[in-house]
Amino acid sequence: MVICALPIVRMAFHDPRYLFPLAIALVMLLLPPFLSRRRMRAVLLSGDVKRVLGTWEGSLERVLYPETMAPLMAATAYAAYGWIESSRRSLSRAVHGPAWDAALEQRLFVETLLDTFEGEKGAALEKAAKLETMPLPPLAGWSARRKITLLRQAVGAVARAFAHSSLQDDARVLERASSVSPLVFWAMRYARAILAIDAGTVAKARQLLQGAPEWPEESAFHVFHRDLQSRLASP
Repeated sequence: MVICALPIVRMAFHDPRYLFPLAIALVMLLLPPFLSRRRMRAVLLSGDVKRVLGTWEGSLERVLYPETMAPLMAATAYAAYGWIESSRRSLSRAVHGPAWDAALEQRLFVETLLDTFEGEKGAALEKAAKLETMPLPPLAGWSARRKITLLRQAVGAVARAFAHSSLQDDARVLERASSVSPLVFWAMRYARAILAIDAGTVAKARQLLQGAPEWPEESAFHVFHRDLQSRLASP
């Protein structure tokens, strides 16, 4: 499609009559990826972890070292939506080998979330600190390194929010991370709601809880949402 569009671009540069075909070509080129990303974002924000894993099924089959990485990817999705037991089971199925060692960052990310949701505050804070001090991937580009840094900071902010020991910039980090990675949107959202309640900004906390999915009982978010609403209802 890009190759086909190039002659039209050249012709439109010299003759305005080709501007309309150029516009059509650009729409055909850019619209499918845009719609695909939009659909994927909607799936991730739905909170339906089974649906998320269903959309990942093809990728999980093609990933390198599938005996390790497929369970790790599933564990990441389960952890992001508060499915603690399912995430732990997926982690236990991952084969320990070269890919397991190489995926230390992803494992720390998952385990920090799980410890946080299980109320293991000390372990969560310790793993979050270790994650933030890891060296960045040397071959990653500037944009990827920036995103990795942000997500590392954000998972630490989640751990601190649940431990009621947040730093001044944590709310901003959580908000940025939730917009950058829809997978962790709700984990970051609940952490921000905790920060808002701790700060006494009840209206902000209520706003953050609006539009949340109907979490199944398997998800820790089912309990978190109910408890946060109870705290907001208290005088």
